[in-house]
Amino acid sequence: MKIYPYKRLSRSITLRVTSVSLRLSDGTRDRLETTAYSPQQAVALGIAGHTDWVSATIGLSATLPPGANAPDAAWSELCVLAVLTDGETNVRSSVELTHDAEDGRDWSGFLELFRDDHVGRASLAAYAVGTVDGVRGRSIAETDRSWIVDTVSDEPVRGLQLDVQKASFKKSSRVWLQAYADAPWIVDVSARVPTVFVNTDVEGVLGLLDSNGSGVDTKVRDLLVAQMATDVWTAVFHGAIGDLEVEPGGGPVFPTDWQGEVLREMLPDVMPGMHVEEALRQVHRRRTGDSGWVELQTRIHYAAVRRADATKALAYAIRGLEQMNRESDT
Repeated sequence: MKIYPYKRLSRSITLRVTSVSLRLSDGTRDRLETTAYSPQQAVALGIAGHTDWVSATIGLSATLPPGANAPDAAWSELCVLAVLTDGETNVRSSVELTHDAEDGRDWSGFLELFRDDHVGRASLAAYAVGTVDGVRGRSIAETDRSWIVDTVSDEPVRGLQLDVQKASFKKSSRVWLQAYADAPWIVDVSARVPTVFVNTDVEGVLGLLDSNGSGVDTKVRDLLVAQMATDVWTAVFHGAIGDLEVEPGGGPVFPTDWQGEVLREMLPDVMPGMHVEEALRQVHRRRTGDSGWVELQTRIHYAAVRRADATKALAYAIRGLEQMNRESDT
């Protein structure tokens, strides 16, 4: 948790998306349905299927915590900003929201983003800033969780998105895959979206992954998928934690895009009982320090196993095999 040398609001800002519209290449606008944004705090600009949209306008409403307008508040010249950050393209845009009522805590406005500035996901947050102790622009409060604005997806979800591709590792045009010719799958976290490459040279793997029904093949498939998911979660965690930006003081910056989502999802199991920002600092300190990183691998593996539902898949497979054995004995 950050320490500030001045008074701030103790609670966070509540940010809501109230509308989304797209400006198309012919100058017309398409106001998207409310299904374009979800309670998961995600916006999917691809939901309408437009391939020719130029910009998007997102309607916003922010509610400050109690005490923001108190007569004896330690700040003045209060204003609220909505800030959109894209870690992939290094684009940051902001807009000042309008106070709905002088004695109220609600602020609203519209933020416009341009398609050419983004290639995937961006994060949207709100900040209350003011003058404190004669210093302008000091942060008074902010959202504790950013919205995700996905310029490609047709479904407003925050969860980790994966690209699954099938390839012959021996014959692939991606020469680097040839070094892993004996692996059934490989996870690539260097791309904009983490990609799982399934090796079609491994006999039977595709048929097993595509199998349906209730036979032994399905039980093995579920175990295989759970193992693959465990590998994926482990790989994306290490990919996210290994590519952190660092502040001048040496502290890590919480990433945006899929890296931030992965860390927010897994850190509570990796460093239980800590706020995610403090957990990130502790993990970063262990990874870059002289000790503690090796010991943390067990917690990272445990967090990946939980996300993959490996225990559930194993229990399901065992019950299914026991039932098949009982039926074969009768």
